[in-house]
Amino acid sequence: MPKRGQKGFTLIELLIVVAILGVLAAIVIPNVGRFIGAGEEEAKDTEFATIQSAVHAMMTDNKLSILATPVTLSTNDMENFPDTTAAASKGDDIEGTAYIGTDKAGFVLYQHDRIADGNTGNLSNYVATQTTAYYYDVDSMGTIIQYDTVGQ
Repeated sequence: MPKRGQKGFTLIELLIVVAILGVLAAIVIPNVGRFIGAGEEEAKDTEFATIQSAVHAMMTDNKLSILATPVTLSTNDMENFPDTTAAASKGDDIEGTAYIGTDKAGFVLYQHDRIADGNTGNLSNYVATQTTAYYYDVDSMGTIIQYDTVGQ
């Protein structure tokens, strides 16, 4: 029994608090570990879907049914993906104007030259950043294959 003027917790009260904290930790810690692993898989799947959609959008905008030079050596640089053929082989831009030699080469997802005007000021991006966390190949039909590292 505490004497007058003494304040504090009893040993029983402290043990009960410690026991409650232990039960909460036993419930929360395994669930947090499960969510961390799921987040990495979700990020990988989301990046794959984004790149696949960007390739389809780029092909549709430029009226391409196939890619002339598909990437068979995996890359994470979207300025060189999926098709970096010479500007002369690009044909017409989205407005029907023929590309000229000073236009940016190839059909790419980052810094793509959509307008044949000899000016690099009209570049557009189908993806938000130039590099990705994973590596990609593409076939001539625009189908993407994702790798964790180069060529894996």
